[in-house]
Amino acid sequence: MNILIVKMSAIGDVIHTLPALNAIRNHFPKAHITWLVEEAAADLVIGHTALDRVIVSKRKRWVKALFSSSFPGAARKILSFVRELRDTEYDLIIDFQGLLKSGVMVMLARGKQKAGFDKGMHHAESSHLFYNKKIPPVSMEIHALKRGLMVVEALGIPGDKVDYKLPVSPGDRASIETLLKENGVDSETPLICINPQATWETKLWDNGKFARLSDRLQESYGAHIVFTGGPGDRAVIDTIMAMTTRPCVNLAGRTTLKTLAALYQRTTLLVTTDTGPMHLGAAAGTRVVAIFGSTAPWRTGPYGSDHGVVRSNIGCAPCFKRVCPGHDCMKRISVDKVMSAVQRQMGPAK
Repeated sequence: MNILIVKMSAIGDVIHTLPALNAIRNHFPKAHITWLVEEAAADLVIGHTALDRVIVSKRKRWVKALFSSSFPGAARKILSFVRELRDTEYDLIIDFQGLLKSGVMVMLARGKQKAGFDKGMHHAESSHLFYNKKIPPVSMEIHALKRGLMVVEALGIPGDKVDYKLPVSPGDRASIETLLKENGVDSETPLICINPQATWETKLWDNGKFARLSDRLQESYGAHIVFTGGPGDRAVIDTIMAMTTRPCVNLAGRTTLKTLAALYQRTTLLVTTDTGPMHLGAAAGTRVVAIFGSTAPWRTGPYGSDHGVVRSNIGCAPCFKRVCPGHDCMKRISVDKVMSAVQRQMGPAK
């Protein structure tokens, strides 16, 4: 049996689909399972024990190249990708993304049964038009991870377990240990990671508050503080660190997704905004304290009961807006309130 999973992006969305992947593998132990993913999140599935094949879409760079002098080369790469997508006839294609871009991929792929949520899902962009197995829509107030498991349950596959099995190798763990050692982080002292950035303006907390939080975490728990993020976050984190009074480490842009997962696996606690690394920390088994503003933690918060969420409970949140002139939902969250959430996870300060 050949199965194709379509979940192209983003990091958090791909992580939320890993339990569904493992459910499919457990139900079809001999199936050949392929995952179609965009390159930014590909590390999360390449090497996964439940997968036989990964097809990587480089959609963003191809689209950019199509409007430049690189057009001929980009066109050839797109055609090669389409041939790869169509080189197998799948018995079952499951679209966990439910967007126009994933629906087009489902249309291009050769499959006997093409499954996904039917009309009625918010932001589905008419993706249901590409399926011949339409699953009744469910409430968006259900957590995204659970919605993915509801898809496989509708296909007769048990989805009662949440298991990620992140593809983190001993080499990934060794690499992060080397990086930590190079930055003066020993294995005996508690390690707390802070991931302060996010793609939406409305998900950002004040830089000065992050600096004060870093100092208080060190004062209270004697912990090493390591800031994480992507390459584009490094300068902002340097600004935050310049406001601290105690030394900390900036690893933004110096990890892959797999080594970041390895880092979180040996982290005592992760304090983060609502962003992909938040979900990676939860999947790695790390206790998470997540700071939420415009988005809804019951929909996309760190999954599980072992985590804490900090919100201001302002009346207009969640509004799901990317930009807000007032930004009050995040401004009203104090360092004391975040520290209280940390103490519920870590215990009283020393």
